[in-house]
Amino acid sequence: MRPEELLHSTPQGLYSPAGDFFIDPTRPVARALITHGHSDHARAGHGAVMATRRTLDIMAIRYGEGFAGTTQAAAYGERLEVNGVGITFHPAGHILGSAQIALDRQGCTIVASGDYKPGADPTAEPFEPVPCHVFISEATFGLPVFRHPDPAQETAKLTASLALFPERAHLVGAYALGKAQRVMALLRAAGHERPILIHGAMERLTDYYRSEGIALGAVHLARDAAPAELAGAVVICPPGAMTDLWSRRFPDPVTAFASGWMRIRARQNGVELPLIISDHADWDDLQASILATGCEELWVTHGQEDALVHWAGLAGLRARPLHMVGYGEEEAETTAAPDTAAPDTAAPDTAAPDTPAPESPETQP
Repeated sequence: MRPEELLHSTPQGLYSPAGDFFIDPTRPVARALITHGHSDHARAGHGAVMATRRTLDIMAIRYGEGFAGTTQAAAYGERLEVNGVGITFHPAGHILGSAQIALDRQGCTIVASGDYKPGADPTAEPFEPVPCHVFISEATFGLPVFRHPDPAQETAKLTASLALFPERAHLVGAYALGKAQRVMALLRAAGHERPILIHGAMERLTDYYRSEGIALGAVHLARDAAPAELAGAVVICPPGAMTDLWSRRFPDPVTAFASGWMRIRARQNGVELPLIISDHADWDDLQASILATGCEELWVTHGQEDALVHWAGLAGLRARPLHMVGYGEEEAETTAAPDTAAPDTAAPDTAAPDTPAPESPETQP
């Protein structure tokens, strides 16, 4: 079977004509397979959704229990079939519940990776290379300039600043799904013992991570903290809240931002303490991960496509960009949800009170 008969790109997303389903479609469809819970990949309104249990849980938290007509949970490594196409979910290492989706039929195997990150992260299931004929990769950080430092090294910058400025709160901008919880875990690994304060938009997702056994230590809502508790506190909030009225309760805070984009954008955004912490593969990770699959062909969905396609050609792989639109925006939070009591559900692309604001890919400065 030719790969394009098993999977190809359409304006709605990756589509399998053999299986009659989409992967991470950008518009409502009859049947969707979802790689992870960020809003540029996981949208409400599909007739049927297959994803890992944790991704389904996250979608329900963000969009409400009725986010799809029907849902089906796929366990990692479990081979399922839809219309004769084999489907297997494998860990992607991006955020909790994230998955690469392997399709197989008539001797052809294609892996759609969604967003992925190799390397240690206690808040996500570890990435594993999946042998395939065609590997479909993102290229968010697909340029040689992007080589992420050790996250522990970046966290040490934050703890050093806490020691240097014990009288100032440290306001850390981080995306509500995945990045915020990872920063908490990194702080705990670095020995930070004080309660971490969070914006209300992060409460439900953080509670879910903790319910799944992710050790984050004591986490309190910032709005409930007494003024005396703010000195030397770490306060994690959506990026948009850093310049919102909400942030004015913190006198003279140290402003920090956790993102892979801090490699190049810290100065233009006035961040005092840039933390280069990314949940995406960097240039070296992309190359190593692609080669580890043993693939013969590479398709690149979004990001710095041309550079990665050029590298793949030099590495002896057939490669082409898919120029897919609508991805790479899961972390583009420009506004924050009001820090008030939480409702039962949240709209997918609007910030409801005290619920997770839509995530942006690390495109937000």
